[in-house]
Amino acid sequence: MHLIMITPAQPGSKAGNRATAERWETLLESAGHSVDVVTEYHGEPCDAFIALHAWRSVDAIRHFREIWPKKPLIVALTGTDIYYHQHEYPEDTRYSMGAADALIGLHDLVAHDIPAGLASKLVTLYQSAEGPEAFPARQADLTKESFGACVIGHLRDEKDSLRAAYAARLLPKDSKVQVFCAGKAHNDAWHNKAEREMAENPRFQWLGELDKTRTRQLMANSQLMVISSVMEGGANVVSEACRAGLPVLASDIPGNVGLLGRDYAGYFPVGDEQALAGLLQHAETEPAFLESLKAQVGNLAERFLPEKEQASLEQALRLAMQRCSQGR
Repeated sequence: MHLIMITPAQPGSKAGNRATAERWETLLESAGHSVDVVTEYHGEPCDAFIALHAWRSVDAIRHFREIWPKKPLIVALTGTDIYYHQHEYPEDTRYSMGAADALIGLHDLVAHDIPAGLASKLVTLYQSAEGPEAFPARQADLTKESFGACVIGHLRDEKDSLRAAYAARLLPKDSKVQVFCAGKAHNDAWHNKAEREMAENPRFQWLGELDKTRTRQLMANSQLMVISSVMEGGANVVSEACRAGLPVLASDIPGNVGLLGRDYAGYFPVGDEQALAGLLQHAETEPAFLESLKAQVGNLAERFLPEKEQASLEQALRLAMQRCSQGR
């Protein structure tokens, strides 16, 4: 099939939507399809249309549906679609959801957080990641004097990006926890907050935006990852951590619980640096706890294999085509 995929993220961007689009392009092309990834849509013909982001892509979705009313449309739902835009901008976001022949959700609990009538066209897809063989060796000389906790992702409100830094302030004086934050500041306010935190907090380093090689080295050097988000559609860094065998401390939001499972032992309440500090101290001082987290993410690793993500994309295409042929 000839597919057009639209993403709001420009080429060269390190935003999650661009990474997802490029990974899906590779997976779909390896399955025999041809894929054009675009940031604007002008009515070009295709066999099926895939839109990343229901709200941000609504103009393209409307345009496609007006010109090609009988062709398959797949809409991938982001965390902001589900947990923000469908409530703040319901007309546009729910138009995109309703117009789709198939919806892609990135974690197990998406069906609970979208209108009930849409569940029949929802496909759950776990974003994949490369395995431990893609990661460098730990630089032991850099990590032996610290217990590294990495935070990976752009610095913005949805990520609550400095929560681990705030938690590190609460740790005992003899703690060796160091928080390393990798990501681009969303705006000047976040840039200033990160710079100020680094100046005031000796346990915190902001590394800025890193390329893939340096990000993987950071993960390899870390004892655990913190994902403190307020909302997530299903973060790919969780997939990467599980495949790499890197323990995760995660906020107890649906986007994390829907990936790691309800019985995962590393959750803390959203925005609660006191609880996060307790988990960090527990992980640092109790090797059995850290090993239990490592075992749990290791047991989840097969969920995030590329071939499984590819199969889910094919499932979404089949569902969209089937619903089209049946007149939706």
